[in-house]
Amino acid sequence: MSHLEIKNFSKQFDGIKAVDHVSFSFESGKITGIIGPNGSGKSTLINLLTGVVQSDSGVMIPQYNQTTLSITRTFQEVRILEQMTVIDNILIVLTKRSVWVSIFETQKEQHFKNAKKVLEKVGLWEKRNELAANLSYGQRKLLEIARAVAMDATVYFFDEPFAGLFPEMRKIVTSLLQELKKKDKIIVLVEHNMELIRELSDVCLVMDSGKVLAHGSPEKVLLQTEVIETYLGK
Repeated sequence: MSHLEIKNFSKQFDGIKAVDHVSFSFESGKITGIIGPNGSGKSTLINLLTGVVQSDSGVMIPQYNQTTLSITRTFQEVRILEQMTVIDNILIVLTKRSVWVSIFETQKEQHFKNAKKVLEKVGLWEKRNELAANLSYGQRKLLEIARAVAMDATVYFFDEPFAGLFPEMRKIVTSLLQELKKKDKIIVLVEHNMELIRELSDVCLVMDSGKVLAHGSPEKVLLQTEVIETYLGK
């Protein structure tokens, strides 16, 4: 798969156009950074693309189904299974089965090895038997990101994955994103930090009032007058 394309995606809430006829192509092996002021439609667009919210109109190519397109994501507000251990949060997505069946599955050896590998990458292996609820905010966020990475999906959506993380944790997330890029995955990054957008993004998509204001390389996009005026407030 070389790209994920959307055509004329639209969504209204109470008459307000949160996403207004957005068309774009997300390329594999590239990180697409999505930026824009609060209320510009970034998170709504991600919710549409991941099926959290149904669009009013528009198509996605290829169409989502488990055989041709696998999608995973993280959220602005961390979503993990708090009353389960750290390692079981990973094992559940690795087994790709129901929660309870995955917990009691007898053939766990390979899943366990994979879970160990990803938890080591985010520095949580020593916490594997802790309840997820007992982790710090940063550790909880790393666990959610690790769970997404462990799924070996086609498309990854990260909604502000760096927010609230210490510098060392940011380095871990940066490394994970770059690893996914090397694996030729489609990576979409919603982020407010312009330094991270410049550092990580191959393509930058700027949204404003539900529309695409600009797109292209971060170096070019972030110098455009309308982007500076709308997003940076200068």
